[in-house]
Amino acid sequence: MIIPTFQDMLDAHVRIAPHIHRTPVLTSSYFNELTGAELFFKCENFQKAGAFKVRGASNAVFGLSDDMLEKGVATHSSGNHALSLSYAAGRRGIPCTVVMPRTAPEAKKAAVRGYGGRIVECEPSTSSREATFAEVVAETGAEFVHPYNDPRVIAGQGTCSRELMEQTDGLDMVIAPIGGGGMISGTCLTLSHMAPEVQIIAAEPEQADDAYRSFKAGHIIADDAPVTVADGLKVPLKDLTWHFVSNHVTDILTASEQEIIDAMKLTWQRMKIVIESSCAVPMATILKNRERFAGKRVGVIITGGNVDMDTLPWLQG
Repeated sequence: MIIPTFQDMLDAHVRIAPHIHRTPVLTSSYFNELTGAELFFKCENFQKAGAFKVRGASNAVFGLSDDMLEKGVATHSSGNHALSLSYAAGRRGIPCTVVMPRTAPEAKKAAVRGYGGRIVECEPSTSSREATFAEVVAETGAEFVHPYNDPRVIAGQGTCSRELMEQTDGLDMVIAPIGGGGMISGTCLTLSHMAPEVQIIAAEPEQADDAYRSFKAGHIIADDAPVTVADGLKVPLKDLTWHFVSNHVTDILTASEQEIIDAMKLTWQRMKIVIESSCAVPMATILKNRERFAGKRVGVIITGGNVDMDTLPWLQG
């Protein structure tokens, strides 16, 4: 297992700078009053390709040596890593193949194709995803860029927290969603060096709470096919992300499906920004645990804004 270093994150930031946005940090007096905390929203929903994952994908793609380019890259992803890797591969002019669950949002599939990626569909389970992906790699010989359990990807994701700390005048906590743990791992990598006093909180759906249960048990517990509105948080932790979670995360908090939907809708209404259900989970957990955050300066990582407008969760019934 190769564990990325703080220097790897700094190098990644230089490497990916031409291909990403330095996303803004927004505040909301409404949410500050509602929670009793001072919240700083790092808006990766305004990122290239609409999500933070373009950071890690770009670091992996632009770090490839020339002799690795011809066969391109491949991955498996429920959405944002798929379209982010397609974006980065397109910028470098190399092929990209992505294994996606057939149930993945159509908006994300369309984005992958729009960036030039090729989609191979699988059933919506971790086992089907990995079996289908093995066939793709055997066929193409492409370089595997794992959506989160990859040191290049984690180093890239860590650049988000570096910017957040530079854009705010000190924080007590940073909270981000957790699925496979790529963003949280990058956050741990950066903050453990830049600001070790900052608490790192992970937020997870109750219906896909394998990271929460892993954290309590002290070892990885993996669910194969959880069902949650937070489609980007269905995947389990792996050895590399578990290293960061087990060593640096302060706590993992969970929210119900309705709490997630309510937080997503409220953010749209009050902040006038489009966020995915997956990145509404931190706000849902803050609202659920207000006493935990009251009086604190809290960085909230809004991880993405790639929403299928035809299937908004509060319109389903």
